[in-house]
Amino acid sequence: MRREKMERWVNRFMNGRYGADQYGLFLSVGSVVLLCLSFFFGLLGGGKSRISSFFFYSALALLVWCSFRIFSRGTERRRRENRLFLEQYWRVQDWAKLQKTRFEQRRDYVFFRCPGCRHTMRVPRGKGKIRITCRRCGYTFERKT
Repeated sequence: MRREKMERWVNRFMNGRYGADQYGLFLSVGSVVLLCLSFFFGLLGGGKSRISSFFFYSALALLVWCSFRIFSRGTERRRRENRLFLEQYWRVQDWAKLQKTRFEQRRDYVFFRCPGCRHTMRVPRGKGKIRITCRRCGYTFERKT
């Protein structure tokens, strides 16, 4: 009975508030990482280190911002912040996947950028000096593979 009453109170309290999202999760994980760094540098510096204090107060700021976002009633602004965060997150994730793919293909292919439009192209490795034509802008250049 007491638990149900508490659950109802929390539900009423959170009604109309934004709650947790991916950006909030990122902030909370970031604050835990900063707290761990603060503890580590505190051990190294004998407890009173400027670096340790910097990491501690940065972690505290992230936790305050995360809490503010969770309890905020400005749901549209929080959604916008989360969308902007996800756009940046996906951009970084796509870049990391591209780098992984390039690394896996490094034995079979060489990657060049077109001098005309900066588009990246993949050509087979070990073909000697070849003429490469950019599919995007039509610029032709020679490179050794």
